[in-house]
Amino acid sequence: MSDISNRKPETGAFFARDRAWHPPAYAPGYKTSVLRSPQRALLSLDSTISEITGPVFGHSMIGELDNDLIHNFARPGESAIGERIIVHGRVLDERGRPVSGALVEFWQANAGGRYRHKKETYLAAIDPNFGGCGRCITDEYGQYSFRTIRPGAYPWPNGVNDWRPAHIHFSIFGHGFAQRLITQMYFDGDPMIWKCPIVGTIPDKAAIEQLIAPLDWGNTIPMDARAYKFDIVLRGRRSILFENRLEGN
Repeated sequence: MSDISNRKPETGAFFARDRAWHPPAYAPGYKTSVLRSPQRALLSLDSTISEITGPVFGHSMIGELDNDLIHNFARPGESAIGERIIVHGRVLDERGRPVSGALVEFWQANAGGRYRHKKETYLAAIDPNFGGCGRCITDEYGQYSFRTIRPGAYPWPNGVNDWRPAHIHFSIFGHGFAQRLITQMYFDGDPMIWKCPIVGTIPDKAAIEQLIAPLDWGNTIPMDARAYKFDIVLRGRRSILFENRLEGN
C-alpha cells in the first residue's frame, strides 16, 4: 500500500482562514438564516481524540451502483430521465495533498427540480427511476467519481419568486463520524447562480466561483455523458465554503 493511504490524519493547528470572505451567519435576504444564526459569540475548540480517530469507513460498505444515480434506484432495464453527466474530482487538504478513504455522499433533485421526499411540495413530476442519492470512497489519490443526471432548478418559499439554481449537495466524512462537512456544487454557465439568495450571502465572487464546477470536455463520454470537475479542499486558505463548519474538517 502506498505512503498516501498510510498517512496519519493531521492533529495540529490548521492553516488560518480569512473569515471575511465567508457569508455572515445573519443574512435577512436568506430568511432561514434569521432563526439559524447564533445569538452569542462563537467558540473555537480543538479537535478531540474521538473526532480524529475511528470509527472509519471501508470499501465493503459501498454497493456496486452506489455511485451511479442513473441506475441505482431504477427498475431493471430502465434509467433516470435527464441529461446524463459525470461528476468527478479530488478531495484535498490545505497543502494540496490527497485525502484517501473519505466517504463522499451526494444528493440532489431530479431533472425537473423535484426531490424524492414525502414533504416535497414542488409541482414537478417525480421520476420513479431516480432516487437522488449516492456515495463513494476516495481512492489513494483522493479521487472520487459518480454518474448522475443534471438536476433542475426549483422554486422555494424564501421570497416572492426565488429559485435555487441547479446544484448537487455533498457530504464529506473524514476519519470519524464527528468529521463531516457539507457543501453544494453549481454548474458552469448557469445564470441562475447569481440570482440565488443563498449564493448572494457570499461576499466574495472568488469564493462563489470555487463552488462552480467547470465543464470537463476531456472526460466527456461521446454519445453518453458530459463531465464536470469539482475539487474539494477541506481546510486552509484554499478551502471551499462549507455550510456547517467554516474551519473545514
